[in-house]
Amino acid sequence: MNAIPGAARAYICCAVLGALACVLPVSALPGPLDPDGPWPAVLLLGTLYALCEAPARCRFLGRSVRGSVPVTAGSFFPVLLAAAFLLPPAAAALTAVPGALCGRVAQRPAGVRRVWRAAQLAIATWAAAQAHRLLDGPAALGGTAHPGHAAPGIPDFPYALLPAGAGALAFCLVLSALDGGVFVTAERQPVRTAWRGLLGRSLAPYGAHALAGLMMAVLWRSPYGPLSALFVLLPMYISCWVFAQYHRERAAHQATIRALVQAVDLKDRYTRGHSERVGRASAMIARELGMDGERLEVLRFAGILHDVGKLGVPTRVLRKDGPLTPQERRVIELHPEYGHEIVRGIGFLGEARLAILHHHERLDGSGYPYGLAGAEIPEFARVVAVADAFDAMTSTRSYRRARPVATAVAELRRCAGTQFDPRMVRALVRALDRYGWQTAVTSDETGSGPEPPPDPPLEATPTVAAGALLGAPRKASGAPAATRRNAPRESVPPPLGPDALRRTPPPGGRP
Repeated sequence: MNAIPGAARAYICCAVLGALACVLPVSALPGPLDPDGPWPAVLLLGTLYALCEAPARCRFLGRSVRGSVPVTAGSFFPVLLAAAFLLPPAAAALTAVPGALCGRVAQRPAGVRRVWRAAQLAIATWAAAQAHRLLDGPAALGGTAHPGHAAPGIPDFPYALLPAGAGALAFCLVLSALDGGVFVTAERQPVRTAWRGLLGRSLAPYGAHALAGLMMAVLWRSPYGPLSALFVLLPMYISCWVFAQYHRERAAHQATIRALVQAVDLKDRYTRGHSERVGRASAMIARELGMDGERLEVLRFAGILHDVGKLGVPTRVLRKDGPLTPQERRVIELHPEYGHEIVRGIGFLGEARLAILHHHERLDGSGYPYGLAGAEIPEFARVVAVADAFDAMTSTRSYRRARPVATAVAELRRCAGTQFDPRMVRALVRALDRYGWQTAVTSDETGSGPEPPPDPPLEATPTVAAGALLGAPRKASGAPAATRRNAPRESVPPPLGPDALRRTPPPGGRP
């Protein structure tokens, strides 16, 4: 619990107290031996949900990269919604606790996360039951409020759909509200963006869960009894299988990214770890800009893979310890095009491909490879350019010390409007104020040689891109960049063979 921010600890404690307030009224219900009590249904539904959410290895879900895919929390919310439709609110809230406490947790601290999950689900289930009862849901199902021995009745369709929908909406609203609070207190996300998209993404799946939960409740009250309600779980297992396919596909995407990054790191040892940090900084900027989760993930991929084109640059040029010749500099300036060629067939990268191609463009049009200017430069490329420059300046390499974060930020601000998009620079500054930045040594040769000389003063550096972004111990040269103005942004660069390395770019550009 020590690693959790104080605001998040207080927030979790308040949620736990709220869950206790929801569950405690269960003591006023008829006792376990009372035939009118809800306890048989509580025991059965609570045990069923606990078994569903237990970290069991299920052979029917298929195999992922690291073994079978466990059933995750959320796959069996219909059980909780069925409890909300069948039981009093306090009893319904209680059914969520055992399953949440024994469920699988992927991140630490596991104990705190389980307690938080139990409190969250108990409050959400209680709210769903209250909304259902407010619209006479138990009567619409054809029974009494206590289903322990209720006589079978005839559900009132289609009216029964209304209280069920209200219960599902309350369930969804509570979970989304509580999740947003965690993003604000634990992950320190801005209040204006913490809840963005949570409710919209949840409505459709929770609506499907509500229909399955209503089906369970109707079968439960039918002449066939509670056991017939278990047949509803079959579609849930099918949905878990579909989720497993998505999980495997996502794992394959991550493996592809890791393989490409490892190949770049092996080839250019001076920038090892740089790619991951650029991806992290790009995601920080995206969060400040209010990008949705899907675009944020693609932008993170763009940051991680921005230098993948170095695989096409001769190793002797990447690892050269002295100043680059104009010819060698032109060779390195081809790496955005090489990178685009490498990743253009990877469909899941989406907008990231254009970021890889254009992350060395400058706002004033003097960048490379196409000399795009202003809004012509894709948004993702403008984000990655700022993240790339920032990490290049704040990383310690074997040939120089890192610049302080404040110094790097001052340099970004100085170049904003000419080299960098001021909006992206401001977003990074806000993210750094909120999250801070962990610098790291990225060379294998750390500690094995003499103390690296300090960087030259900022006044001696004409642009950030002239030295820091190329990522090798060299002096900036005045060689022009390969500039092709007015090139279509969606165009595919021509094949880059040996002849491409010998071409001479037109004058006027500057890296």
